Amino acid sequence: MIESKPRVLIVDDERSNINILGNLLVPEFDVLVATDGPTALARAAGEMRPDLILLDVIMPGMDGHEVCRRLKDDPETHDIPVIFISAMSEEDDEATGLKIGAVDYVTKPFAPAILKMRIRTHVELKRLRDHWQRLSTVDGLTQVANRRAFDDALAGAWRCGIRQQQPLALILADVDHFKAYNDHHGHAAGDQCLKTVASLMSSQVKRACDLVARYGGEEFVCLMPGVEIDGARLIAQRMCDAVRGHRMAHEHPDVDGLVSVSLGVAAIVPDTGFSPEHLLAQADQRLYEAKRAGRNRVCAGELGEPFGPPVGDLS
Repeated sequence: MIESKPRVLIVDDERSNINILGNLLVPEFDVLVATDGPTALARAAGEMRPDLILLDVIMPGMDGHEVCRRLKDDPETHDIPVIFISAMSEEDDEATGLKIGAVDYVTKPFAPAILKMRIRTHVELKRLRDHWQRLSTVDGLTQVANRRAFDDALAGAWRCGIRQQQPLALILADVDHFKAYNDHHGHAAGDQCLKTVASLMSSQVKRACDLVARYGGEEFVCLMPGVEIDGARLIAQRMCDAVRGHRMAHEHPDVDGLVSVSLGVAAIVPDTGFSPEHLLAQADQRLYEAKRAGRNRVCAGELGEPFGPPVGDLS
């Protein structure tokens, strides 16, 4: 796989400065440009998120210091390294820039070769941090998100749902008779089964904001911001059909011959009167209903709708 070129956002209100920096960085880097603070913030948080920002200090309206503060206050842009490039060369100016979160401070006029080396260094460090961050949030076996990543995503989606009053849906899935599968086929086959189920479930979600994660053991979860119960039920049914349609053999004598999953679905417009745990508990109850009803099926309901009494463990 060919790694994409690093992306650098140049923020400066002077076109001549943008041209100088752009000519220095192309073709080694993909270059984005902003001539004011609000545009810089929008592009930093956009789909083409930069690996590094070169930021002028003195700009009309919102100055570079305020841009940097807002970048560092936003979880979406907090980790993007910022290098200030400024004609302000006093020691206090540099100290201020570093104190509010910049990784470096370069004064004008600068030596192009030295600046380029500094940019390379900070981009390489950023990508290394991103790599280790990804490893810390990905399940080592199935390569979907792990429990830590899901917990963080659920908390963030819940806060966003409260602010925007948009629905939040959750699917909780469990591989049917997985203990029997492990006992009969062996743990190596069990691991492969979980990998396959994770891949099949992931293939049914298309939006970048949807998250499929391994919740624990043979349980998986899918978080879908902005989706109501009917849409989530449809996705869950597709997941159920995809696993069954893959026709993985389950040869334990007490099972009907194929691996399947049971899925519980819940949805809510987040509200301060509830918590993410309420949504999880509702999805878990719906999952138990699906198990009790015969497995290999979907059971769904809005948060607050009645459901049957709790049941014992149904693997």
